[in-house]
Amino acid sequence: MTTVYCASLQCGKATDSALKCPLCLKQGIQSVFCNESCYRDCYKSHKALHIKDDSDKSYDPFQNFKYTGELRAQYPLTPKRAVPDDIEKPDWAANGLPLSEQRNDRLNKIPVYNKEEIKRIRKACMLGREVLDIAAAALRPGITTDELDEIVHAETIKRGAYPSPLNYYNFPKSVCTSVNEVICHGIPDKYVLKDGDIVNLDVSLFYQGMHADLNETYYVGDNISKEALNTVETARECLKIATKMCKPGVRFQDLGDAIEKHAKQNKCSVVKTYCGHGVGKFFHCSPSIPHYANNKTPGVMKPGMVFTIEPMINEGVWQDLTWPDDWTAATKDGKLSAQFENSLLITETGVEILTARTKKSPGGPRPRTK
Repeated sequence: MTTVYCASLQCGKATDSALKCPLCLKQGIQSVFCNESCYRDCYKSHKALHIKDDSDKSYDPFQNFKYTGELRAQYPLTPKRAVPDDIEKPDWAANGLPLSEQRNDRLNKIPVYNKEEIKRIRKACMLGREVLDIAAAALRPGITTDELDEIVHAETIKRGAYPSPLNYYNFPKSVCTSVNEVICHGIPDKYVLKDGDIVNLDVSLFYQGMHADLNETYYVGDNISKEALNTVETARECLKIATKMCKPGVRFQDLGDAIEKHAKQNKCSVVKTYCGHGVGKFFHCSPSIPHYANNKTPGVMKPGMVFTIEPMINEGVWQDLTWPDDWTAATKDGKLSAQFENSLLITETGVEILTARTKKSPGGPRPRTK
């Protein structure tokens, strides 16, 4: 017998209830709720699954919102994808709250991992790279961002891992897909990628008690603008420059100086709202790693520390604006944004890129000149 789970992102518990959403029934969507309270409390997010009317199969739910660029949300979202019972799950899988992470944040300590823990983190990162590469290989004009989410979800499950973003503070999908002016946290939906777009795929997974986190920005098709080439390649180079600096004794705050210097040299700006972070036992933890100059973040790199560097580089101004979905962060001026991220381990002598590209990884740099 198949286990049925409550469709509320704030609950997600197994249930034998027969309570269903009337609109879902009408539109052929399978959703069951534990009780009236679960249904009522989650309705604001749940209604994103509903088709607006019988003639409108794709719609913008935020028509009164002043978007900064050309991109629009394309609803309805597909229902939350299922994760098999036998896969180990983080604590937010059920109700959206990362309680262990919140408790750890109060300590404000940077984890230092032992050999056995590093072995598990390394394995999780290897799987994360595999999943990202498979999703990137599927990129083409005509594919939707939701189809990319389906690929990431299926490939993560196939490896016995849990897609870390799924239900994290109630995020509804298994990957973040950030297109063109979206800086980060884009929700996969019915948007159809077109020739000339750029898209960031941010893959994170949980395996054997450890998280991996990585992302890359990819070109869609061949009709890529000079502005897109410069923004994407600058972001790629910023990550490379910062990674080369990493070794025991280096201050985390020094990374932002080098990143912003290179961004400005290429007439780009650095997002200040979001930063790199510790990763491993926790999806996000200390240290916080800003990517902008003159930041005052504390901490010095030591062997056994694992963290991400993930500079978000904008074509125009650095400021961002969040969509009404409470997740999607876009550039304030509607111009392009690009990001690259790796999970890094500080060794006795330097740094190991745990999520490094392989010789077979899709994407990669393109020359700026056309």
